[in-house]
Amino acid sequence: MNAMKKIINLSLLLSFFAFFLLLGCQKEEQEFIDETTEETITANSTLANLLVRTTQNDGGFDDLIDNNNCASVVLPVTVIANGQEVVINDEDDYDTVEDIFDQFPTDTDILEIIFPIQIVLANFETITVNSQEELNAIIAACDDNDPSNDSISCVDIVYPITFFIYDSEQQQIGTETVNSDVELFLFLLNLDENLFISIDFPITVIVDGTAIEVTSNEQLELLISQADCDDDDDINNEEFTEILTDGVWYVTEYFDDTDQTGLFTDYEFTFAADNTAQATDGSNNVPGTWNLSSSSSDLDLFFGTADPFDELDDDWDIIEYTTDIIRLKDVSGGNGGTDYLTFERTPGNGNNDDLNMFIENLTDGGWFVTVLEEDSDPNEACDYNGYEFNFSPNGTATAISTSNTVNGLWTANGSGGDIDLILNFENSGGDDPFEDLNDDWDVLQGTNLIIELTDVSGGNGGTDFLSFERTAPECGGGSGDVTAFVNQLTDGDWFVTLLEEDGDPDEACNYVDYEFTFSTDGTVMAVSSEDNVNGFWSAMNSSGGIDLSLDFDITVNPIFDDLNDEDWEVLEFDANIIRLRDVSGGGGGTDLLNFGRTAPAGCDPTGASDLEDILIDGIWIVASYDEDGDDQTSDYNGYSLDFMMGGAVTVSGPSNFSGSWAVIPSGGNLEMSLNFGTSIPFDEFNDDDWEVIDVQGNRVEIRDVSGGGGGIDTLVFEKL
Repeated sequence: MNAMKKIINLSLLLSFFAFFLLLGCQKEEQEFIDETTEETITANSTLANLLVRTTQNDGGFDDLIDNNNCASVVLPVTVIANGQEVVINDEDDYDTVEDIFDQFPTDTDILEIIFPIQIVLANFETITVNSQEELNAIIAACDDNDPSNDSISCVDIVYPITFFIYDSEQQQIGTETVNSDVELFLFLLNLDENLFISIDFPITVIVDGTAIEVTSNEQLELLISQADCDDDDDINNEEFTEILTDGVWYVTEYFDDTDQTGLFTDYEFTFAADNTAQATDGSNNVPGTWNLSSSSSDLDLFFGTADPFDELDDDWDIIEYTTDIIRLKDVSGGNGGTDYLTFERTPGNGNNDDLNMFIENLTDGGWFVTVLEEDSDPNEACDYNGYEFNFSPNGTATAISTSNTVNGLWTANGSGGDIDLILNFENSGGDDPFEDLNDDWDVLQGTNLIIELTDVSGGNGGTDFLSFERTAPECGGGSGDVTAFVNQLTDGDWFVTLLEEDGDPDEACNYVDYEFTFSTDGTVMAVSSEDNVNGFWSAMNSSGGIDLSLDFDITVNPIFDDLNDEDWEVLEFDANIIRLRDVSGGGGGTDLLNFGRTAPAGCDPTGASDLEDILIDGIWIVASYDEDGDDQTSDYNGYSLDFMMGGAVTVSGPSNFSGSWAVIPSGGNLEMSLNFGTSIPFDEFNDDDWEVIDVQGNRVEIRDVSGGGGGIDTLVFEKL
């Protein structure tokens, strides 16, 4: 009985012990879950989504370029802003584009991207975009109303930070340390929905430049959700007021059609916190008031009605402000002109007589483009044939012909010998010649008779020149000009004095023996001592001026095929020269053809004897040998060549041998034949149609185009 009682008591004791043990475990587990629910993060929780938006790639900071909030452009990238080329190497260069857009307050800003470019998506994936159409499709797929596409760019996390990882049973299974936005974004993006994570607090978060220590999920979620990252253009009124009311300011620029800074040269300006202002030169005090608009970036100034301070009475747009400079502008309600006002901490130099004189000359009467040379290309002034340019004091410009009007804008700034003229004409892009005028031009000369401008391109560093004068250049193109051109063309004989095909060397000497006669019946004959080549010609008006069509019979001499084209553009003509140009429809190469009254100088119909005399006179080495892009010059180190009369050539060096050579006239050009048999490495030179490219007293360059794959070999001999 006692044994049974003991067993029962022991069973009861064990049961009670198990009950309390289970109760204790359940309580402990419940407390753990409560604690981790508050401080753990799941894949789709509010805090996780906020952290994703905080760490995703911010595509909004460069919307000026790609207009795409969901992606950013990989730099460098080249753009055309209102006709001006800008190479954007870093974020500071975005200001250059904005400055170009701010040059004219009433124009439509146009930005063209030079493709291909690369962009980085919100998930940090980099893709290549080959056209504006492809970029537009990406922009269309970006939903600006979707909060997940709105990155929280004003919140930055200080790394590294560590996460504890828990399974669905709330058991810690590992840790993860992240060191960057990319790592944290990808960690959260790939977080399994069955896992929980918690942050190893404290961490540091920077909001709008202020570092804050964060110790809990609740604090972190509140901090991110309440961050105001809207980057609008409104002025920080408190900051601006503090700068404006601190110390003394001087007017360093006041521009109203002309530079009138000198009106305020001797005056110091102060702005008080009670919205009063004063301008004083030590003896005269001019009271005023100032107010800052609470809804827009405007500074209202009023200094009374007395001249010249009434010029300052206006609501000025704030363009820029720092502790050292405040730049303002105002679009006049009357003539639509733009006034500029700048305050700085040190006085300026007063009136800008040079700039005012330039503006006075520019706005006085009509002008014609007489020079437009882009990076040493031929003068393209005749692209503007028939257009008279007028520049109004209000900053507008017009180019008017008998059939068209092109509107534009202009502004000028600078001083002394450093004046800039900025032009922005309407254009359709592509081949529209008015696009070529749009740039920030440096003024070389600005008199009442001629305005000479230059610009160094930001891309390839080429130099462009633009000139305006009071009389138009002689060009083809207007009604009746075809008759004048035909009269010149058919009046006497002509010679080819220039033929350049897409930048290749001048081939005019191919035609040095030919005298061209254009007849009024539309036939043309090229006569030489060896043969006559017949053809047809016609001239007609086109949208760009006059076009000349040439069609020679190439069965007599194939070189005339280079002259055949149906739309040679007439750039210039007079009694002594006809200048033509053709832009190929395929690769866009440019060919140039000139006719003059005398044959080109320096063209020996053969030239063979001169080259032979040069080669025979001295000992030569292989200075360069490039075989279809493979430089093999070193194979010929230590060798010398002696070209002898009679066509023999001896080679001395690591091995000695001989060969043969000859100079052969070919259609007005020269070719050279070389044969060294099987002697290595000179057997590479064995060919009977090396084209002679350049001949100098101590240097001869020849070239051969392979008949098979079209590879080009170039060989240069130099005299010791």
